[in-house]
Amino acid sequence: MACFPLAAQQMPADDKIERIIVSGSRVIESIDEIPASVTLIDRKTIEEQMLVNTQLQSILGLTVPGLSAATGTSSDSGQTLRGRQALIMIDGVPQSTPLRDGALGSRTLDPAAIERIEVIKGATSIFGNGAAGGVINYITKRPGKGELQARVGASANMSLVKAEDTLGHRLEAAADGSLGKFSYVVTLAREETGLQRDAEGDVIGLQYGLSDNKAQNLFTKLAYQFDGDKSLQASYSYYESQTDSDLVDVVGDVNTGIKTYAVKSSADNPLKGEPQGPRGNHNLMLKYTDEEIFSNTQLTLDAYGQRIENVFFFSPVLANPDEGYDGGQSMIKSEKMGLRGLLNTQYQWQDVEATFIYGTDLLNDVTSQPLLDGRMWVPEMDMSNRAFFLQTKWVIMDDFVIKAGIRDESIALEVDDYHTLKLCRKADQCSVPMAVKGDTLDYSATTYNLGLRYTGNSLFSPFINYSQGADISDIGRLLRTATVADIHDIRTEASIIDNYEVGFSSKLDALFFTFAAFRSTSELGTSNVFDEKTGVYMPVRAPQKIWGYEATADYEVNDTLNLKAAYSWLEGKDTETDTYLDGKQISAPKFTAAVNWQPLDNASLNLTYLLVGDRDRFDKVNGKWVGAQAPVHSYDLLNLSASYRLGQLKLFAGIENLLNRDYYSARSQVYTYSSYNTKALGTSLNLGLQYQF
Repeated sequence: MACFPLAAQQMPADDKIERIIVSGSRVIESIDEIPASVTLIDRKTIEEQMLVNTQLQSILGLTVPGLSAATGTSSDSGQTLRGRQALIMIDGVPQSTPLRDGALGSRTLDPAAIERIEVIKGATSIFGNGAAGGVINYITKRPGKGELQARVGASANMSLVKAEDTLGHRLEAAADGSLGKFSYVVTLAREETGLQRDAEGDVIGLQYGLSDNKAQNLFTKLAYQFDGDKSLQASYSYYESQTDSDLVDVVGDVNTGIKTYAVKSSADNPLKGEPQGPRGNHNLMLKYTDEEIFSNTQLTLDAYGQRIENVFFFSPVLANPDEGYDGGQSMIKSEKMGLRGLLNTQYQWQDVEATFIYGTDLLNDVTSQPLLDGRMWVPEMDMSNRAFFLQTKWVIMDDFVIKAGIRDESIALEVDDYHTLKLCRKADQCSVPMAVKGDTLDYSATTYNLGLRYTGNSLFSPFINYSQGADISDIGRLLRTATVADIHDIRTEASIIDNYEVGFSSKLDALFFTFAAFRSTSELGTSNVFDEKTGVYMPVRAPQKIWGYEATADYEVNDTLNLKAAYSWLEGKDTETDTYLDGKQISAPKFTAAVNWQPLDNASLNLTYLLVGDRDRFDKVNGKWVGAQAPVHSYDLLNLSASYRLGQLKLFAGIENLLNRDYYSARSQVYTYSSYNTKALGTSLNLGLQYQF
């Protein structure tokens, strides 16, 4: 999982930065030479989106084809990449908790600390566990060069539907510079929201909600350049985002069409549980680079440590009346330590340029999911992962790029003896607790990737790609629902995902167009089915296939006007039963468009449009929609932002949901689970300023 952050390399001129990527091969390369679909979100786009909404799920949903539209909450659940889970990373360090996927990986860093976001789509043998759908890599800001540069900013946001108690604010500061061989960058961000109201003025339900949320992030990166070749870099990030409200939900239901909304707590409807959200996520990373450890070879050594605590909402489903519990609140705890070594060797023979990237990834991941009341829902899982990899790239006659690689993975997962919990959805609807004998589960897999791209003509640059990924995601969900007495009898086998892709890019004057069709298969995917007797959603291991296509267009009308559009469609089936996969995996079709207009040298105007299409693949069961199988009905969203610069001062405004569309997000429509059917944010205003010195 090693990855070169941009700061570790000699960088090209600023006007070329948007055409390079570091996640696809774990070293810097041109996007034009990658035989696969990638999406780059540069700093300019991030800043434009932040004028409206600073939530990374929203930014990603509006800018990444193939990624499901944002859920409108703090959760990533249902926001898949081409129908599978993506591995969220910061500078190549995994932030997701794949052993017990809590779907909160996106909220691990404030966007103020991000220089760019790189999205690699499809299963990959380049990275390890958790990357079944690809990777989303947050590349953080680089230490500065030269004198101190600093920026401070402040903004306020509120509902334009009903302003009462909705006022929130955001403060951020950043500084970077260098002192001789020492360089640094520091960012601080703190954001507090008021009540979040839908298009009817009601407070949006609190399950994964963003009302009364307090988020803060400290990020710093320090670098020391020993000489022209050798450098040492250290970075640290602290992130928390807690929702602490005196509101409670009035629970509706997808099947009745009644929305879930929030009201003040009372004696009849008291507030339960502790604040939800990440309550202290720490990331520490060290990187040593030698640009020429020996002839034509670069060395990078990475070491990292991470501690995550993600607290979930209070749920009555975690009740056990026999033991006096009327519900419960869980927390995912994860501690990771990793060491990575990478060598990058380059050779040239006449018309052939060859690059060999090889090394090892070592990772220890200890994850569990206890309840805050002391019960243990998912036992501690201690994973040791060792992988060796070789990735090669061959540029032949400047016109053909061949990439081929292999990754050999070995995983040992230790789980002690444990007891599953008795959980009661109703007094007469309870799961059966089991005493399960633990042991060490061993996994090994060798995965491959092979791709070819023709770069000799910018009018038509086609590619074809095959890649594999090995995945043991969400073992914790399998363990906590065990119905057998021995861990070896639980279907915890790894999934091998085969990803096939064909596409092209085309540049004609000011128009840049891309198209890709893809298909991924796995002999053992994971879905779930509701057990009416126990009230538990039980995992189902069955083969899956997912297929679809994406298209993007970028047209630069002139120096002041740019137009962008993207469309993505996908579908998936359980091939054993020939039934469609549910909405937790497969998203509805998505179309996005953006207009960026700069009427004056110091002013800009941005419009962003989102259209989510219909998806209706399932029938009701006993007159009701079940699980994540309810239909998705089309909706659209329009956001507007503008900025004006006066010397070193920048003034800005952003309006989310400009037309005050009254809608449920795709996830809220498709999920029938209690309290998930919340409406989306109504028209909201964000006003602020930034000063740079």
